[in-house]
Amino acid sequence: MRENKFKPLVPVLLIFIILNAFFIAGKTMLGRWGINHEVLIVGNLLLALVTFVSYSLLQRSLGSANPHSFMRAIYGGFIIKFILIAAAAFIYIMATREKVNKPAIAICMFLYLVYTFLEVSVLTRMLKEKKNA
Repeated sequence: MRENKFKPLVPVLLIFIILNAFFIAGKTMLGRWGINHEVLIVGNLLLALVTFVSYSLLQRSLGSANPHSFMRAIYGGFIIKFILIAAAAFIYIMATREKVNKPAIAICMFLYLVYTFLEVSVLTRMLKEKKNA
């Protein structure tokens, strides 16, 4: 039976679902604190998508016989994440100008760290399980 290659990312999917549920359910509470829940939802979605893309690059490189392939995938994933997230932040800042929600941007920066930590822990676990790694 073929194993799903995205099965190790179930914790990332759970975090995504839990956070979005909180952002939707806590709309009024976040509003009282001056945090735009829409920015958080879009930021969370973007971070989850970028994490899945980065993970798929890294997961594919684990099967390669070339040891440099994994390092290229790490750098490629970092560059993809950085450029997409920086572009999204730039577009948001340029579109809203003076109405930029700084607390929401700060929370999205923290979420970047959470998603990166989850991705690294999943990949570390996969490397430990891989023979000849």
